[in-house]
Amino acid sequence: MARAATTSDVFNAIAEPQRRDILLLLRAGERPATSIAEELGLSQPGASKHLRVLREVGLVHDRRDGRQRVYRLDARGLEPVHEWAGGFERFWNESFDRLDAYVQDLEQKRSAE
Repeated sequence: MARAATTSDVFNAIAEPQRRDILLLLRAGERPATSIAEELGLSQPGASKHLRVLREVGLVHDRRDGRQRVYRLDARGLEPVHEWAGGFERFWNESFDRLDAYVQDLEQKRSAE
């Protein structure tokens, strides 16, 4: 049975690849919903659905500009994701340190030959 989607959680919101694509577009600056839909090859209703989810979790804000809605990124909403992922930083640093030591060892062995 499929899990019910929730829009109250930023992790679920960014689990959808098209929503991540929207966030990437909005990193460059605000855009009208129609532009987002066109650029990503989404239908207008599909884009609106994704934008609504992103707005509800606080990742985007919108404003009216005539008949259009213009969206902008609010990356502060990604803070929980950053904090969670940051917990793995020590793991990655240790892995890179081990890789660096291995590469240096290989270079020393090649120099000794």
